Amino acid sequence: MASTDLKALLPRELLASVVVFLVALPLCMGIAIASGMPPAKGLITGIIGGLVVGWLAGSPLQVSGPAAGLAVLVFELVREHGMAMLGPILVMAGVLQLLAGRLRLGCWFRVTAPAVVYGMLAGIGVLIVLSQVHVMFDSGPKPSGLDNLIAFPQTLLGAIGPGSGMQAGLLGLGTIAVMWLWEKRKPHALRFVPGALLGVGIATAVSLAMNLQVKRVEVPANLAEAIDWLTPSDLLNLADPTILIAAIAVAFIASAETLLSAAAVDRMHDGQRSDFDKELSAQGVGNMLCGLVGALPMTGVIVRSSANVQAGAKTRLSAMFHGLWLLAFVLLLSSVLQSIPVASLAGVLVFTGVKLVDLKALRGLGRYGRMPMFIYGATATAIISTDLLTGVLIGFGLTLVKLALNASRLKINLVDLPTEGEMELRLTGAATFLKVPALTKALASVPAGTTLHVPLSNLSYIDHSCLELLEEWGRANAAQGSRLLLEQRLLKRRVEGRIRTSIGGAALH
Repeated sequence: MASTDLKALLPRELLASVVVFLVALPLCMGIAIASGMPPAKGLITGIIGGLVVGWLAGSPLQVSGPAAGLAVLVFELVREHGMAMLGPILVMAGVLQLLAGRLRLGCWFRVTAPAVVYGMLAGIGVLIVLSQVHVMFDSGPKPSGLDNLIAFPQTLLGAIGPGSGMQAGLLGLGTIAVMWLWEKRKPHALRFVPGALLGVGIATAVSLAMNLQVKRVEVPANLAEAIDWLTPSDLLNLADPTILIAAIAVAFIASAETLLSAAAVDRMHDGQRSDFDKELSAQGVGNMLCGLVGALPMTGVIVRSSANVQAGAKTRLSAMFHGLWLLAFVLLLSSVLQSIPVASLAGVLVFTGVKLVDLKALRGLGRYGRMPMFIYGATATAIISTDLLTGVLIGFGLTLVKLALNASRLKINLVDLPTEGEMELRLTGAATFLKVPALTKALASVPAGTTLHVPLSNLSYIDHSCLELLEEWGRANAAQGSRLLLEQRLLKRRVEGRIRTSIGGAALH
């Protein structure tokens, strides 16, 4: 970049970086709390996401950091394996992302059914709400979504009694109210001020002015105290299959969320397009570093990235500067962070969780039939009732079933030809073993002594079971004067499924 261009761009990049910093500050801490981790861990991830991944990124306007989409998975991992195990999991996840980027597999992480992605985000959103309403009343979240739901009346009753619960709950609800009102009514001149920051700021000011005895954010005065360095012995835990599976899950979900976010960012501007493989490699480096220092995993985050674009950013400098502002704030003004009520950050997460349940996306899926809506609902329900990985696997399983059913769709028409004693069996789609009963019924209705033409031009594929059925019909009815005429020229390619004529391609659903 030429020095003259840099001088022209720098003021705009600095302004955009401040906006992103203001958005990221409360979210980094809130997502850490939702993940069952100290707030400082989220800030470290945000710093690495800005300074390192911002520099290496293949999507220059995307901003990386801790994401709500991984909070539920991290909470489960910390609960099951302990905070120390998160380090090796993230290092391995980062290695997998780096390798995937080097092998140019970035596009494959975007081949994800929208119904599964939206269902996953909706399930995560519900789990975040169910867990953070407890935190909002200065209580602790339960192990699962159903446990959080069942225990909420008890938490609410506890807040009514002595203690800080009710005061904290009112601060959290106030934060949500400010964010909602700001989203609906913010003045155009102040549109760059994030609602989350405003809500947390007002809640903090009220709590200090009224001297409320509520739980506040615990951030060490020295950021180095929040770093838990990975040791060689920690890496030995990767021999445990459950740890390895967890790393694969983190890598897959983080990569899918990052690249979907990058694609969304590309639609917001007319500048440089994203290099998905380079972005995936950069995320891998970032997650390896997060694992080395014991921080949270990172992804590309659409909330911060959209704020970056809307603030006028044109280069990766804004993402890098936002990481610098996070670092400076933590080093110089940690006492300010220590005055923030935990309940207000929980309120931010409750608001974020509700936004993840995107009903517009559900209505959009409805345009493609009931099955995508069913997959959305099944994925979300499974995540809420079991865990994130199980829910996603169920969603993918249902998607594969849908693909199998669509791929085996076959239209069968038996038509009389002008020549007496001749008929045509018209097959459109894919003739697989699932359609043997329907094909058998059609063949049974062919009169004896008929010459049956079976054109293959409208077939995308025919498997051996259907082909054998046709040939067996020809042999069995030959004695009665029946003849079977197949297009031998196209038969080999239809059986192998390699042909893609304009008609055959259009018949695939």
